[in-house]
Amino acid sequence: MKTQTALLSVSDKTGIVEFAQALAQRGVRLLSTGGTAKLLAQAGLAVTEVAEHTGSPEILDGRVKTLHPRIHGGLLARRDSKEHLATLDEHGIDRIDLLVVNLYPFRETVAKQGCTFADAVENIDIGGPAMLRAAAKNHGSAEGGVTCVIDPADYVRVLEGIDSPAGEPSYALRLELAIKVYAHTAAYDGAIASYLSSLASAEPSQEAAPERTAWPHTLTVQVRQHQVLRYGENPHQSAAFYVDQPLGAGLLGSYRQLQGKELSYNNIADADAAWECARSFDTCACVIVKHANPCGVAVDATPVLAYQQAYKTDPTSAFGGIIAFNRPVDAATAKAITEQQFVEVLLAPGYSADALAIFAAKKNVRVLEIPQGDAHNAFDIKRVGGGWLVQNPDDHQVSSEDFKVVTEKAPTEQQMRDLAFAWKVAKYVKSNAIVFVAGGMTLGVGAGQMSRIDSARIASIKAENAGLSLAGSAVASDAFFPFRDGLDVVAEAGATCVIQPGGSIRDDEVIAAANERGIAMVFTGARHFRH
Repeated sequence: MKTQTALLSVSDKTGIVEFAQALAQRGVRLLSTGGTAKLLAQAGLAVTEVAEHTGSPEILDGRVKTLHPRIHGGLLARRDSKEHLATLDEHGIDRIDLLVVNLYPFRETVAKQGCTFADAVENIDIGGPAMLRAAAKNHGSAEGGVTCVIDPADYVRVLEGIDSPAGEPSYALRLELAIKVYAHTAAYDGAIASYLSSLASAEPSQEAAPERTAWPHTLTVQVRQHQVLRYGENPHQSAAFYVDQPLGAGLLGSYRQLQGKELSYNNIADADAAWECARSFDTCACVIVKHANPCGVAVDATPVLAYQQAYKTDPTSAFGGIIAFNRPVDAATAKAITEQQFVEVLLAPGYSADALAIFAAKKNVRVLEIPQGDAHNAFDIKRVGGGWLVQNPDDHQVSSEDFKVVTEKAPTEQQMRDLAFAWKVAKYVKSNAIVFVAGGMTLGVGAGQMSRIDSARIASIKAENAGLSLAGSAVASDAFFPFRDGLDVVAEAGATCVIQPGGSIRDDEVIAAANERGIAMVFTGARHFRH
């Protein structure tokens, strides 16, 4: 048997007793420390304390216990080196074939309200990362090596390896787990660096929660490769999709692909735009996106009704688009989509069996299932030459109770509902954004123009091309109207109420224009630029 001795020392006790029992049943000797050793002993397992194994007591309140030649020699000795093995024999050091370690919960500790600087520092693990790095370095070769485990999810595979004829996990698994260790310790050190560099004072109090800046001087980001893509935005660019670790519930990265071709770079970018817009609604919603812009959005009682209304906004752009729902998709919705248009990607929190059967006939359609959740990205990143622009995500919410009526005419209840809907959609349209709506559906969307008045004109043209009347419609502008000309365009198109952030030096001029035309206008006090 090659796996003879295991050292277990974990802060995450999930499954550790069962794993240790399985090791003991296979004749593996157990070494352990502190709380883990006590837990295993209480379970009736024969376990040797590390202090007994090394012959050296824990010192400095437990800060030093595994930093010892009998530990690191046992981990670092190469199994294919006669000289290394002879050195172990000379000094009476046993090999340690399996290391199971979780690190002190540093990130969880500093995230707690009122965490003192002293508590944060005390939760910086020293011995754990040292052992993990040693074991990962000595993962070995085909002739044998150390297996290092940080994740309880890997316990089963490790046991299967011990049960193999080789008596230890395969080299491929040991290498995989070693890579996982180095990623883990890198992220751990990055979290420490981010915390320490966020301290507002160069001499923080040891006994109080230190003041921290919003942005640390050192920002460490770690993501895991999810998929190598066929190409990037264009065929001459290479690309890959990476996801956060850990991954927040409800975010696009948690998708499960049920059918269809592999996702492309542009598919993923557009799918994220559609999904984020769809999940922002509390009521049943459908969002159709083309080139990262919503070309049709609607809310209604059922997914099929929402889809039919969203599709009406711009049937031409909807062709080959991305469609997202914030409610499970049923057969009626699947039938309406497949009979009406070509679609690249579908996103929803679930699908009925009948709906999946309908989509199966369109084998190239990418069908994604994303579990519901309210997680949001901690920050947004834009790459520029030689640096990153980093900001909080635009998750600012303005409720209708916060709307400020600035015109002589106030919106009716229905108009206020339309304005709230239009404002929510405009947030996901590229700037400059103008969105016409009525009755819970978009009528015309003007996106990404250099001037706001051009976006207003394009939105009007889009509605006309789709055969939709803008008479009595509501309009949202993602940022203020710098001149009255933009408001004049939407009024002439048929809008009777407008929502915008306000804040222009010509607000009085625009308000006067709205009063002149008998339009109700609301200010939100917040803009939603989306570049």
